[in-house]
Amino acid sequence: MSVPAIELKNITKTFGKSVVANKNVCLTVNYGEILAILGENGSGKTTLLNMISGIYYPDEGQIFVNGEEVSITSPKDAFKYKIGMIHQHFKLVDVFSATENIILGLEDDGKYDIKKASLKVREIAAQYGFEIDPDKKIYEMSVSEKQTVEIIKVLYRGADILMLDEPTAVLTPQETRKLFAVLRKMKESGKAIVIITHKLHEVLDISDKVAVLRKGEYIGTVNTSETNEGQLTEMMVGKKVTLNIDRSDPVDPTDRLIVAHLNCMNRDGFKVLSNVTFTAKSGEILGIAGIAGSGQRELLETIAGLQPMVTGGVQYIVPETGKIEFLRDKTPLQIREMGIRLSFVPEDRLGMGLVGSMGTVDNMMLRSYRKGKGIFLRKQEPKALADKIIEELEVVTPSASTPVRRLSGGNVQKVLVGREIAAAPTVLMAAYPVRGLDINSSYLIYNLLNEQKKNGVAVIFVGEDLDVLLGLCDRIMVIGSGTVTGIVDARTTTKEEIGLLMTKEVRKDA
Repeated sequence: MSVPAIELKNITKTFGKSVVANKNVCLTVNYGEILAILGENGSGKTTLLNMISGIYYPDEGQIFVNGEEVSITSPKDAFKYKIGMIHQHFKLVDVFSATENIILGLEDDGKYDIKKASLKVREIAAQYGFEIDPDKKIYEMSVSEKQTVEIIKVLYRGADILMLDEPTAVLTPQETRKLFAVLRKMKESGKAIVIITHKLHEVLDISDKVAVLRKGEYIGTVNTSETNEGQLTEMMVGKKVTLNIDRSDPVDPTDRLIVAHLNCMNRDGFKVLSNVTFTAKSGEILGIAGIAGSGQRELLETIAGLQPMVTGGVQYIVPETGKIEFLRDKTPLQIREMGIRLSFVPEDRLGMGLVGSMGTVDNMMLRSYRKGKGIFLRKQEPKALADKIIEELEVVTPSASTPVRRLSGGNVQKVLVGREIAAAPTVLMAAYPVRGLDINSSYLIYNLLNEQKKNGVAVIFVGEDLDVLLGLCDRIMVIGSGTVTGIVDARTTTKEEIGLLMTKEVRKDA
């Protein structure tokens, strides 16, 4: 029997006195195999890989590489044992070329032979099927090209054990397929590969085995061919979870929000939205898809009055009267005072959505304190709302008065989503409302959005998971580089069609 590439025995890592990131984790990674590590957010997946790659050092336990116990105290140590980590957030120098980034930090007698290095980069790319221009600058590259540079960087250093943290998070379906084809070639060449991904269909597609962590503890490893989404979810969450999005048909869809020829600049003076035009209807979920950074966040912030429009406009049609109200140049407060109930779940929940030093009750009051009469604030209703959200969304918190900054990212998100939905909006804009949530909580949010739709709310949903967008939404608008590249029927379109729209080049008007 061959010796495992990596074997972990009783690995434990704590931060401070109370946060246990990993507890007694035992894990085996073999050569010629792809192991997926699965777990809820906060279950310790990235921390575990950071210990293998030398960024963290375990408090307890042993790490074996090729059957020998090792001490990995730095990334340099990890490379010594032929271990390479591809992080979720790339560590590249923008003004350098691909080759320059790949050889940066290597000891080469004080000088680099760029021509020789570029030739080696091309050989590695040809061997595994990468598409790369060694001379291209990083700032000119797409996300998938930058990721390719990061992978080749560790292969150039001789890595036989590769670990990838959420490598498909910002890739289109086509780019994901290309990456998986490369990973399979690496596996065939005898590499040991560890991949973290929260997308269950990808786990079942690419991996040979799946190791599951729950709250920092190792639950078990199963053969991918012998498992399914239901079993893996139950291992992750600890109970049976129904993974069905109950999409209903739109009921009497009526125009509620009309966005016409919207153009927007960011704070640095760059154009981030170009001629964006669409209509959001009541009783419908309009999905927005696009590669990260394509203008989704800026679009929602502009509609909510948080970013100024350069040209174009947004019209809101009042449900009761059919009167048209123009939102341009209105502040968020003015928009609310006009009777327009726009709810917005921002991408940066603590930076924009909640006050970290306040508890759940006080964050509920932020929506309603202006309606109070007299000099005293009434806490009974916000307290009841906070208790309801904590119970229904299963928010893990010592109490409703615990400052939300002490909660995990997923629980912060639940508080924010719960508060926005409780505001009884007529338009609900949700930017990545399940980011940071486990699968069980995610489906809870999807069903809440569906309930809003049934109540006649116009829901605008920005999501990352194309499977969810296809299963939840009625229509999907695709944005590429701040421009609408297409609006499709979610019931009849495919992931491939959306992926092509996400990368489609559209000529922008000056």
